[in-house]
Amino acid sequence: MKKANDQSVSPSEGAQTHLVSPEEHFDQTLERAVCSAVLRAASPTRRQFLAGLGATTLSALIAETFPLRRLSAFAADPVGKLEKKDVSIGFIPITCGTPIIMAEPLGFYSKHGLNAKVKRAAGWAMIRDWAVNGETDASHFLSPMPLAFTMGAGSLPVPFYMPAVENINGQAITLHIKHKNVKTATEMKGFRFCVPFDFSMHNYLLRYYLAEGGIHPDKDVQIRIVPPPEMVANLKAGNVDGYLGPDPFNQRAVYENTGFIFKLSKEIWDRHPCCAFAITKKFADANPNTFLALFKAIVDATHYASNPAHRKEIAAAIAPANYLNQPVTVLEQVLTGTYADGLGKIIKEPNRIDFDPYPWHSMAIWIMTQMKRWGHLKQDVNYQAVAEQVYRATECDKIAKELGYSTHETTMTKHVIMGKEFNPEQPDAYVKSFEIHSMA
Repeated sequence: MKKANDQSVSPSEGAQTHLVSPEEHFDQTLERAVCSAVLRAASPTRRQFLAGLGATTLSALIAETFPLRRLSAFAADPVGKLEKKDVSIGFIPITCGTPIIMAEPLGFYSKHGLNAKVKRAAGWAMIRDWAVNGETDASHFLSPMPLAFTMGAGSLPVPFYMPAVENINGQAITLHIKHKNVKTATEMKGFRFCVPFDFSMHNYLLRYYLAEGGIHPDKDVQIRIVPPPEMVANLKAGNVDGYLGPDPFNQRAVYENTGFIFKLSKEIWDRHPCCAFAITKKFADANPNTFLALFKAIVDATHYASNPAHRKEIAAAIAPANYLNQPVTVLEQVLTGTYADGLGKIIKEPNRIDFDPYPWHSMAIWIMTQMKRWGHLKQDVNYQAVAEQVYRATECDKIAKELGYSTHETTMTKHVIMGKEFNPEQPDAYVKSFEIHSMA
């Protein structure tokens, strides 16, 4: 990877500390460059005459015949005018969507020319319906969702783009406090679990963990779909024994003395993707400049969130009722990684959650192997082609480079899940390697 510039200033803070705006600096640089080019191009005699005019007079003379301001505006905004400045983005109130949510109160959407409002949904089915019906312009999705919807898994196919991952890690298996003596997956036989959606990392990671422990997730336990905000209530009521869910609802269960954090999802797959920024291909194609502005705002905000020094500020920004509606202390425990585990210990795990927008094609391929493993995909699939179509890795790196962040040499890498290496070049062999699967 190439080193990135350290951009540790929020949009609002940056505006207070710069004496010269980026636009003014650009105009001045362009003006100097044009004057220098004119002098170099002139004959020796004319060059001596022009130089004698002085910089101010020379600039004024050039401006009369050369439209510096028009060129400046064009160069500063090469993609042109936004087709739609007022946009809405659906979200679920969980810390996995932090960059999408915080980009409104912390000014990342406005920084990139957008008047964007986030719109809270009760569950992922609602988020999906809003996106497909055009009731929102972009969405906070689970990273498997745009793959599933594009391929028509469980519904008619609707092409989606996933330009950026939102968070990596950031989930956990939470069990009811009555199960505090449980240590292994084998002891969970007969448990009732919930996950937020069929096409979710929560579902696939829980299934993977159980199967590695010899528990068949479709025969030995029950897994039901429950919206994240309802998980703690279901745990408290005894409707489920546990869940692999998004935060803050793992930490909220501890906060309410109802459950304990059995295992962080990073212990299953460190740096796994979770949630993502998604948009329909239809909207992106019809509004390319708006799409690009949204893309830039999300990449910018995600990198800002990746800096641990910003986590307490972010917790305060997303805590209010119109966003996550959670106590700041709960969000700080999640985002900083210093937290109570529900068993009397204070744990320090700074990578409990992190933020990295790069949508590795290899991540998409792993997700599709699990869709095949558990019967969510019945048809044959060209893993590489679908990954490239949906996960916009190359474009993400292009924007990251423009913004001064790190870039990547490749779109594929090997991943390690519970000690076993996944090679994205051999997806079919990987699917066939599992003893426990939907048909077993």
